[in-house]
Amino acid sequence: MADCEPPDQEDLLAGPLPFLDTYHRKTFSKRHFSEHSRVRRCSRPPLLQNSPVPPPGLLRFSSVQTDSLILEWSPPRSARPYRYRVNWTGGQEQQSAVVVDLGLEVTGLQPGEKYYFTVATLREDGCQSTCVEASVITAIPIPEHLTGNSITASSTSLSWLLTPDSFLVSYQSEGNDPESISTEPCSAHITGLKPGTELTIRVKTELQSDQIKTETTSIAAKSWVIYWWTLLMSWFTWLICDTPLCTGLPELLSALGLRDLHGGKLTLSSVLEINRNTVSDEPAQSLEQLPWNFLKRLMKSNLNARNINYADAHSEHAKNLNSAEPTGNYIAMNPLDLITALFYCSDPFLQQEMVSKMSMCQFAVPLLLPNCDTQQCTLMLWAMRDLVKKYKPHSGDKAFVEGMVVEMDIPMVSFIRLGKSSLPKSQILNKLISNPHQHNDTFVHRDMDCGNVPRRVSDGLVEVSWYLPCGNPNIDMFTQPMAIANLRGDARLFKSQMSFLCQTSAAVFIFSDDLDGDLSTLTNTENKAELFLLTNSQRENFNMATLKDACRRLNINVKNRIIKNRQNDVDLAKSLRVHVRGLVEKNPYKLKVESMVGVAHDVGIQVDEDSTECRNGRLHAEGITKAIEDVVTFKKKQLPLHGDIWKEISQLEKERCRMRNAGTDTEHYLSQLKSKEKALREKQLQFNISDAMVKFTAGISQSGKEHLYFLKWLKMLLDTLCRRELSTLRQQCKECSGNTPQDKELIAHLKEQISNCSLGLEHFFRELGQLYECARSLPENNPDRNKYQHLPALCAQMLLDGFPIELVDGDASNIPMKWISAVLTQLHQLVDSKSRILVLTVLGVQGTGKSTLLNTMFGVQFAVSSERCTRGAFMLLIKVSEEFRSELDCDFVMVIDTEGLKSPASYEHDNELATLVIGLSDITIINVAMENFTEMKGILQIVVHASLKMKEVGKKPRCVFVHKNMSDMSAHDSNMRDEREMVKQLDKMTQKVAKMEKREANTKFSDIMEYDPDEHSYYIPGLWHGTPPMAPVSTGYSEAVYELKRSLINSVKMSDDIKSNDATEFLKWTEGLWNAVKFENFIFNFRNSLMAEAYSDLCTQYNTWEWSFQNVMNNWLKTKETELSNFGVTEQNVQGDGLRGILKEMLDEGLNQLDEEEKKILANLEKYFEKKDRKVCLVKKYKQDFWSDANSLRQQTESVITQSLEKAVEIIEGMEVLNKVKETQMKTIERNIKELQNKKLCDDELDVEFEKMWEGITSELSKVSLPKRDAYQDVLNQLKSNLRSKSGDVDKMLSTINLKSSEQEEFIVKSDWFSNWESWAKRGFGAIRDMDKTQFIAKIQDVCDSIINNCEERISDFIDTMNRNNADYNETYIKKILKNIDDQTVDKITDECGLYLKHHVGVRTAENFQTAHKEFNVRNDPQKRLTEFKLTIKVKLESFSDEDHCKKKATEFIETFVKVAVQDYVSKELGQAIEKEIKEGDRGTDFNTQANFQFALLKHLLESDTFEKYKDYTSSHETFVKDWIKQQIIEKSTAQANMTVLEKHLLSKILQDIKNTITNCSKSEDLSVFIQQFCDSLKNKLIFQKDALQIFMILNNAKPDQFATNLIDLIKDMEESLTQEYDNKTGIEHITERIDQLPTKPHELLFTTLCGCGHHCPFCHTPCEAKGAGHREHFSSLHRPSAFGKYRGSTTQKLITDICTTLVKSDMSFKNVKTNNVFHPYKDYRHFYLEWQIAADSSLEASDYWKYVLMRFNDKFAEAYNAKPADIPSDWKTLTPEDALKSLEKAFNKN
Repeated sequence: MADCEPPDQEDLLAGPLPFLDTYHRKTFSKRHFSEHSRVRRCSRPPLLQNSPVPPPGLLRFSSVQTDSLILEWSPPRSARPYRYRVNWTGGQEQQSAVVVDLGLEVTGLQPGEKYYFTVATLREDGCQSTCVEASVITAIPIPEHLTGNSITASSTSLSWLLTPDSFLVSYQSEGNDPESISTEPCSAHITGLKPGTELTIRVKTELQSDQIKTETTSIAAKSWVIYWWTLLMSWFTWLICDTPLCTGLPELLSALGLRDLHGGKLTLSSVLEINRNTVSDEPAQSLEQLPWNFLKRLMKSNLNARNINYADAHSEHAKNLNSAEPTGNYIAMNPLDLITALFYCSDPFLQQEMVSKMSMCQFAVPLLLPNCDTQQCTLMLWAMRDLVKKYKPHSGDKAFVEGMVVEMDIPMVSFIRLGKSSLPKSQILNKLISNPHQHNDTFVHRDMDCGNVPRRVSDGLVEVSWYLPCGNPNIDMFTQPMAIANLRGDARLFKSQMSFLCQTSAAVFIFSDDLDGDLSTLTNTENKAELFLLTNSQRENFNMATLKDACRRLNINVKNRIIKNRQNDVDLAKSLRVHVRGLVEKNPYKLKVESMVGVAHDVGIQVDEDSTECRNGRLHAEGITKAIEDVVTFKKKQLPLHGDIWKEISQLEKERCRMRNAGTDTEHYLSQLKSKEKALREKQLQFNISDAMVKFTAGISQSGKEHLYFLKWLKMLLDTLCRRELSTLRQQCKECSGNTPQDKELIAHLKEQISNCSLGLEHFFRELGQLYECARSLPENNPDRNKYQHLPALCAQMLLDGFPIELVDGDASNIPMKWISAVLTQLHQLVDSKSRILVLTVLGVQGTGKSTLLNTMFGVQFAVSSERCTRGAFMLLIKVSEEFRSELDCDFVMVIDTEGLKSPASYEHDNELATLVIGLSDITIINVAMENFTEMKGILQIVVHASLKMKEVGKKPRCVFVHKNMSDMSAHDSNMRDEREMVKQLDKMTQKVAKMEKREANTKFSDIMEYDPDEHSYYIPGLWHGTPPMAPVSTGYSEAVYELKRSLINSVKMSDDIKSNDATEFLKWTEGLWNAVKFENFIFNFRNSLMAEAYSDLCTQYNTWEWSFQNVMNNWLKTKETELSNFGVTEQNVQGDGLRGILKEMLDEGLNQLDEEEKKILANLEKYFEKKDRKVCLVKKYKQDFWSDANSLRQQTESVITQSLEKAVEIIEGMEVLNKVKETQMKTIERNIKELQNKKLCDDELDVEFEKMWEGITSELSKVSLPKRDAYQDVLNQLKSNLRSKSGDVDKMLSTINLKSSEQEEFIVKSDWFSNWESWAKRGFGAIRDMDKTQFIAKIQDVCDSIINNCEERISDFIDTMNRNNADYNETYIKKILKNIDDQTVDKITDECGLYLKHHVGVRTAENFQTAHKEFNVRNDPQKRLTEFKLTIKVKLESFSDEDHCKKKATEFIETFVKVAVQDYVSKELGQAIEKEIKEGDRGTDFNTQANFQFALLKHLLESDTFEKYKDYTSSHETFVKDWIKQQIIEKSTAQANMTVLEKHLLSKILQDIKNTITNCSKSEDLSVFIQQFCDSLKNKLIFQKDALQIFMILNNAKPDQFATNLIDLIKDMEESLTQEYDNKTGIEHITERIDQLPTKPHELLFTTLCGCGHHCPFCHTPCEAKGAGHREHFSSLHRPSAFGKYRGSTTQKLITDICTTLVKSDMSFKNVKTNNVFHPYKDYRHFYLEWQIAADSSLEASDYWKYVLMRFNDKFAEAYNAKPADIPSDWKTLTPEDALKSLEKAFNKN
């Protein structure tokens, strides 16, 4: 190898040349090189500075053309970047270039020239490596489009396309020696021909190189016959023009648009990808569309797949006929060329699938695949490896034989053509193997569509098909199986193929008319086959002597000569059939296809299984299967985890859900189940990972395609292994009649053996799943927990690679949820979260071809072996193309294949499976067969059950019925009658099931599932066209299935109802669905995280609308209350009737406002539920609840508005007497002051006169006083009025009552008040245990205590209102308190008890109101007020003459009038502002929904770990929650000073309004007008004190403009003062006091939003979490032990640990007064508590929170409840706070 010297500095500075194409290769022409590089000769390399420069890898040439090529090389063994020097020479030229990429495209070369290339690596310092050398010869151009023109009887003209140096034209006519002529132009004229002879013409290219003439062997040839008749001249011209000759495989691939896919780049997943072409019925419009059209048809097993003509072919052909010159375009394609090209472009796995589909269609498949470029061929062993056939021979035991065709020991009979033959070989072969009544074109022949188009790349192709008998002598053409091979083209040109066939075939049948030609291909070949010769004696030059000589030379027996005389092709085929039948029945030479590998290697034929990846995959697979001697033993030793142990765990899971054997102590029973499961998991953990699983994991972990080869090999080897064992067992099972008990027992035993002997990939993946689940069951701190963390990603990759993955374990009838969860999570990550899934499922009777239907529809590979039916459910992903994803709204289509219903498993199992798959599906295909209507009814009933369940949980899937085996498609009327009958049955079943599930509103099947009989019913004929195994797939079946697929996809495109989930959402839905399926009462036990998320999302949205509603109405109410409070200030002389009129106007306005806001909420709700979103579908059943809640909210708000405005009016009316007194006082004072003012006195005189005047005023007003009221009498009067309708005894007791003399003692309920206590208990209470009178009285005491506390709160509120508004009590307050008692005691207490309760509350009310009344009179005493006024008036007189009078009046106005109003405004607005801040703050999510609030509260309790808090929470829920919310507000305000910020904001806001108002009023005529305008402008924001205003207006003559200026300045001072005041009050005490003083309490506002309806679970007393008060059903996310409801055992007095979520799925019963003390099953609790939905708990962890709390504080709760401590189950004692928190997060979907 020559050395290379370093490049010049000029070369290094030139740097890398720019990229010239997308593959980063450079294209250099001669001109380009002369501009950018210099020619360098390789010489000695420079001395290396530190280390040698690594040379590049081996050189490779590709796309070698006549004038260009691509040179590529591997990178050096170093990661650093290099540049490369490339030198090449050819002829007299030398060129070089420096590049930075690993490839170079060289142009400007000469054709047929040899070029030498060297490549060296260049380092940055200028040093270069040694050179790597290679040489190549450029291609020689081939003449194209040979055309004959001007054909006469003795001459013809030729033309072709190409412009090299010169051409050699050779021609030969029959009976003459070859002749040749040389020519330079692309044309020639041949003369001297004989009429009526066949002429063969060959044109070769001649190249001139160094004065030496060379020629290629690339031949463009065409033969034709010259006739005398000129009428046929145009036909021959067409024949010539119509067959442009091949220039190689690359050109063909380019014409088909496949060039970029050459080399196996076309994958199965890309072919199966769902795109627009999937739903298109348009025929191919061009050659480029032909491959995809063919593959589309082939994947759906369509017999017309090889009809590859396209729409424009005929028009293109006509265009060429009319054109003066040929176009050079391909206008037709032989099907064999297309198939050959596709096999070259397909990867090995697509090739396998293509062979499988072609075999189903009874197409011949490639045995030897040629390559016309390399002149090599490949034995397609791998492509045929997965092909399984089944037949029934006529000899032996006549049992069916099934196996892989490559392993079948059957003879192969080959058919070849030597030279010319006038016999249609392929047509005769089709007739040979076809039954006359079941003809099939197995081999492509000339009379097929495009079969007459000359082949370009498929000559040399050896196709193979198999004849397999069905066992019926009336149908079978042959009694024994055999393979039929067919070599395409002249066998003399394909010596390798001929040699291979002669050594592997039992016989070779030679078709030839050219008997005196070259026979060396056969005579020089090692031959193991018996030779037969077929020739046509009817041809003109037939010679018997020549025939005999040929038979002698070929050593063909006379009996093996088959001569066509006058018989037609059918008779010839019969004659040929006799020879073939005789051959195969005499035990001929046999060689399995897989044994042909040695022969192939000997003759130079490649084998597709020779690839390293394939060999390694086989070695890995055989490493597992070679160890299998007995399947059952292997599974027990090598796959121990998913066997009996996993089945036991599955049974425990179901028992945990159904509690059928629970007995009387559910929690202890659950604890036992958990202990058993834990023990089983520990038993699993004792097994180390087996050798088989180590090898399996290693196999699927291989990179590249090796893991795919491994899985394919393992699947095939396992199928072969099981096929042998299962076939024997199934045959034994068939032989048993089943009529005797012994037979039935034997059949059951055999079926169990069949199940045990089954072994497939799913068993290994099950073991992977159990390995993973065992590890995940370990504690989190155990390092082995993450030991198998990598396994789910491997399985997820299998899904993406197109392998089915088991969803439901068919043997254990369970889903390994942790494993599936991890796999789908990894899938979501592998596709970068682009994992939206559309789910399609098929249901039907066992053995009805559900898997075949899916395989035909989508081209997938669900197992359809007759020996192994689908068990459980398998899921498979099909990719959706990028451009089609937006239309389908998904990234993948998930196809779920299911076990057949009505299988040997139970009805319960069928129901579970159907409910699961229908629940998972967006579209459910239901296979039905009208011929077995009884069986079909059973399936339909299961479907109806499942559909109703789905509809009730918010999902209404689409249903499609597929009527199978409808052979007579013309019987439309009969089909429609059957359809109508089925619809009737479905409707009847729907009504029956709906009644059973108490969902009678569903009367039609279409009510529960989206189903239209006209649109969603499909009639599909039988699968096979004839009798298998020689029957192809029926075209009618294929087309009907395709139409079904197309309709389904189009319906998804056009549907707004079908919305796909991503993988994580699908997982959540699956988890919740499967948990619910395991319960017997599905509808009331369905709950999953997706639904919880959807409900939470709806609640969040609704809370936003609700808060907006409340905000608007609260602001409106405050405005109106403020306006009412300003009556007398802004409106003069308002009388009582006028006030009531204004109230009516306000109420009318409020109703209009309420209507408007309610419509907004309802419109938002309607808009929300109209959204085509999966979440919306899940919560549609709650629509009416939210609608009702909106109506309830409106009614509640209307009540609040009415009460608030009436209260404001009542306050004004209650102040009427006081206001009259004040008015009299102010008029008297003002009159006397004005008289004194008119006297012009000095200061001393003014003081004297003022005292005299004030004494007169005091004397005049001394008789004015406020009336005194008797609150006790008012209360007694209202009490009598309230009890007027009660019995006479109550009236007598009332007459003896004296509220004033009554001592206020603790209210104690007396048992004497309830002589018939059982009746009262039955009316108002329910309990889960027996109740005695003592317990009943205790409950009544609790009720009364709660009522008393509530009344005291109301009294306190009334007192606050009175003090805040300086008002006296109103008798309506007393009425409201008494009504409150009535509302809470309906049907709960006797009249006597009610009387004493009201008396007790009345005394408290009278005492408080009387005290408040006294304080009111003292506060507003006229004499006291006169004393207060005296100093103020005197000051006014003294300052009257001061120059700063205006400024002092402004100061007085601010201090006595504005400041008080501003402070009151901030207090009124602050409560609502705090509420908003809490909702929108950093902890806003804790307060946006009730569920989030409950989670935050319970988490706080857990973190605080305080018994007293838990006790208060469970016993006094409402009070505790209010206090806790208040505490959160205080803590946040203390830590973040939020309240101060809010106060400042409100202050700034109102002061800006005041400033704007002052500016607007500054131009008033006088101050009184100014003040009136000021008050009118702010009357709906600020409440002004009338007293202060009246005093201010005395002696007031300030100028409005100056007064306004002074006010603006003083407002700034007031703002600073109030701001400082807010800043100083930031401590906890100040904040607490401030909140308590607010008229609107923020914690009460939040409580109203978050407290729900106030109902509690009847069993455990947990609060309802449903939104608002208008819902129809109550529910809670986290129920708790009954101990928290204070329930105890009637005999043991121990607190009860049972949890209602467990009880409702058990067989236990309860009794209470609601059940008339008759025991009733917990499962049917809704008979008595219809409004409560208690979802059964499917896991032992969901209620761990309250289990931990009871365990933690068991003794303290027992002491507090006066009971004995509960017996805590053993597993509760191991719970930790972390477990409790996880339980909480799971219950509220916080994971």
